[in-house]
Amino acid sequence: MSSTHRSQTGSTNDFHNNQENMLSRLRGSLKPRAAENQENIPPKQAVTQRTVLGSLQSNQRGKATTQRASKQDSSQPLSCKNEDSCKVSKQPTFQIHVDEPDGACVKKHRGVEAPKVQEVVVEVAEEASPLKVDNAVTRLRQPLATLNIPTAMDMSFDSPMDMSLMEGDDKTANVTDVPEYAHEIHTYLREMEVKSRPRVGYMKKQPDITNSMRAILVDWLVEVGEEYKLQNETLYLAVNYIDRFLSSMSVLRGKLQLVGTAAMLLASKFEEIYPPEVSEFVYITDDTYTKKQVLRMEQLVLKVLSFDLAAPTINQFLTQYFLHHSIGEQAQSLAMYLGELSLVDSDPFLKYLPSQTAAAAYILANATLTGASWPNSLVEKTGYTVEELKPCVEDLHQMYLNAAQHAQQSIREKYKAAKHQEVSLIDPPATLQFE
Repeated sequence: MSSTHRSQTGSTNDFHNNQENMLSRLRGSLKPRAAENQENIPPKQAVTQRTVLGSLQSNQRGKATTQRASKQDSSQPLSCKNEDSCKVSKQPTFQIHVDEPDGACVKKHRGVEAPKVQEVVVEVAEEASPLKVDNAVTRLRQPLATLNIPTAMDMSFDSPMDMSLMEGDDKTANVTDVPEYAHEIHTYLREMEVKSRPRVGYMKKQPDITNSMRAILVDWLVEVGEEYKLQNETLYLAVNYIDRFLSSMSVLRGKLQLVGTAAMLLASKFEEIYPPEVSEFVYITDDTYTKKQVLRMEQLVLKVLSFDLAAPTINQFLTQYFLHHSIGEQAQSLAMYLGELSLVDSDPFLKYLPSQTAAAAYILANATLTGASWPNSLVEKTGYTVEELKPCVEDLHQMYLNAAQHAQQSIREKYKAAKHQEVSLIDPPATLQFE
């Protein structure tokens, strides 16, 4: 063998020996790490000792089974001794959502008996929180009993509710038509109108204002109500607040409009759903008064009125009369027009109660359009006879005759609109003939 061949063979052997030595060193270095990793692997006994959830018999048993079930691998099949244990074990351990309705929980646990579901909920809550389980959790998750709801409700029993609205859509409810309480409501309003009545002739004690100034103020309030599309009741209440305030307080003419503004603000807050802002009332006075002045006057008016803002008005009594004995729409609008005309002049109408003025407006409107006057049904309801109402009707008729020549024309312009049947254009009768 040549020297060259021997040298090549030796180098090859040395190369293989070096590879084996390197592999042996690598194996030696990997053995301890493998042993360390082997210690982190759970023992086989921990896997074989896992038990299957069975029927929950007590709270203690429930705690143990819940803890063991939380360690169980969901991918491994479970063995069941009976059908009940299989039904419970197939349910996920934590599938309870407190924020879900009870019906959803009952559907999820449809295969579990009701008492068992309740116990599972309590035990899971105890395991999840170290605090004591509140009884409210049990009540929240308590399954509901099955309700046997009949297809058609039995209405044979006497019910205090009016079920007529459920029978058909053609029947509508009128909140003002309450015949079973009509007498009590009318009696209460008749009592309250006396308590909330302004003093007759209070203007004689006012040193700086007159009836004509008050008429200008009321005429301006009518324009305000039309500008902001306020209810008629708001206007009546505002005039009542003004008269009651002036019955007790002396006002300078420079502050009379401020009193009317505060009264209209209070009436709007009391009656309207969306009353105008205070800044709107400052604006309509052409910035004559500041917002602070309006609010201070509002407080003063409330104190003088003792915060008693629910005063019966002509509008309320007219509405009751129309419901009790209906007349045509044009006659109703004419009666409303005559009722508002009585607000302008305090003399002579402050000496009449709102119920009397409303009855006089009803009689005059009915007599103007139909020739009738005061039906017997309203005589029985109110206790007013035509003879008792005759002075008020005559005063209202005289105002009706002079309406076209009156200095204040806002009410007349208001009732020229088509929505009011243009009743202010109807000529009043020259004489009245009562039945």
